[in-house]
Amino acid sequence: MAGSSSGGGGGKKKARIEIIPLIDVVFFLLATFVLFTLSLNKSQGLSVSLPQSETGEARDPSGTATISVTQEGTIAWDKDPVTLDEFLTRLKAFRAVHLEDSKILINGDENAPFNQAIYVFDEVRKAGIQKVLIETRVKPAGS
Repeated sequence: MAGSSSGGGGGKKKARIEIIPLIDVVFFLLATFVLFTLSLNKSQGLSVSLPQSETGEARDPSGTATISVTQEGTIAWDKDPVTLDEFLTRLKAFRAVHLEDSKILINGDENAPFNQAIYVFDEVRKAGIQKVLIETRVKPAGS
């Protein structure tokens, strides 16, 4: 019974794995993961409405204490509201532990009293910490 195979040519088709669509999917997942992790620059301070800046840069949170200045002018140390005396005590203790690599991040509300932020800045510098960063949010392009 010659000619009983349908298709007439050469027998069974071999299954093939297409690698190009697989590479596309892997790169898409990689790009999504990278963009998601870049957006996770989570603040260690209280939730405040940060002022906008065009020249802001990402920060390295290691060895950093976050001091928040709220709209009402209160101070928090890493999400923990503190009095002025507690602030000074924690600042001295932080400096004693992190001698060389100490950094302070001021996380101030855009409507916070300016004199309170300057007080925090001055006390940090008096404690001998020279790396003082101010947290901002990136200003949208075209604003």
